[in-house]
Amino acid sequence: METNNPFQQAPLTAEDGKTASIVSYLTIIGWLISYFALHKDKKTSLGSFHLRQSLLINLIYIGLNIIQRVVLIATASTTLYYLFSIIYLVLFILWLIGLIGAIQAQKKPIPLIGEQAQTLFPGI
Repeated sequence: METNNPFQQAPLTAEDGKTASIVSYLTIIGWLISYFALHKDKKTSLGSFHLRQSLLINLIYIGLNIIQRVVLIATASTTLYYLFSIIYLVLFILWLIGLIGAIQAQKKPIPLIGEQAQTLFPGI
């Protein structure tokens, strides 16, 4: 005998975690939407994994952007400008690797920062 409980949640599917994973890579706003709207009430290990990685990428990007602005204002060096451009390119490649992993629903750590993200943000 089945009872229709309106408060019973539907079972989680692989798509729940995959959607949260993909959206989390779309800027810090995408991360916030992914965490609060897609992940918080429907936690999956795939979603948690990619939320951690994308959060670290976003934080590195924001920190790097602040450092770049301060350094370039202080020095106006074209050499440093090119160095920051190379660092941004590497960060973009890491972001792309993470996004592709999320699209493929794989829990594959991003090179250089993937393992650190998992240990830095265990509560996600």
